[in-house]
Amino acid sequence: MSTDGWKNFGTYGADRDPGNVHGKIALARALEDALERMIIDGGIKSPVDTRRGLKARMRYLTTTKGGPQALADAGITATPATIRAWTRGTQRPRPANLEAIDTAYWNLRAHNVLTNPGALKQHLNRNGRGTRIEIHPVNQAAVDEPRRRDNLRIQHRQVRYIWDDAVDALVAGDLDTMEDLWDDIIAELDSDWGAYTYVSYIGIGA
Repeated sequence: MSTDGWKNFGTYGADRDPGNVHGKIALARALEDALERMIIDGGIKSPVDTRRGLKARMRYLTTTKGGPQALADAGITATPATIRAWTRGTQRPRPANLEAIDTAYWNLRAHNVLTNPGALKQHLNRNGRGTRIEIHPVNQAAVDEPRRRDNLRIQHRQVRYIWDDAVDALVAGDLDTMEDLWDDIIAELDSDWGAYTYVSYIGIGA
């Protein structure tokens, strides 16, 4: 299938809206959003300034590979004895150190999620059931009124089998593969596929 898609995109003004992008870009952004949700949703919920939240973060930072370096990168210079006291909950860090511990925790968690794309693949594949996506057509506000297409609507699709390749392409920054995958997705729209080569938004899990 041609990757040119909507060959007249921009002829009547659709490209004047910076929110209208090629589907490969919107798909990559949606995957980044899914990764961010995975980082946050699977993280420690209790705030760092609570006893529970502090102990949980310190356990993670002292038992997970890269934890000491994450603490150092966040500006923590405490002695090993002080680190142990924070972890046991027998000593409370100063506010500046609490903030640094929180930063170290989230940075390390993000690093570990990003370097383990298998978790995101599993989440999106859902044992073969796939994941539902929501495709918003281009915003036509900047299109010359006589040329607007009134029949463009939000599309919902249950997408299967592409997610391993999509996550690998995201990690590698491979937009050529992302473009091929987007072509595969919109091919199911039959005669309308060209109108969704460029979109305003893609939501994953919508």
